[in-house]
Amino acid sequence: MANIVDEALEAVRKLAPERRDELADFILHLAADDSDPEPIDPAHLPAVFEALQQAKSGQFATPERIESAFRRFEA
Repeated sequence: MANIVDEALEAVRKLAPERRDELADFILHLAADDSDPEPIDPAHLPAVFEALQQAKSGQFATPERIESAFRRFEA
């Protein structure tokens, strides 16, 4: 069985150059960050687990819903 890191890197290699560079920068940023993860308030864990399950099953927000959410933060 292939190493998951090798599988991920192979998937990245198949992307368009711009997307590949964007992901490579992100990976390098994550790898350089040796800080501890932010703690999660136990009261928020049910929402976190629900969100992870939704992501695992491919349920993502539409671009319209994302735009709507960002508009709430505008001045």
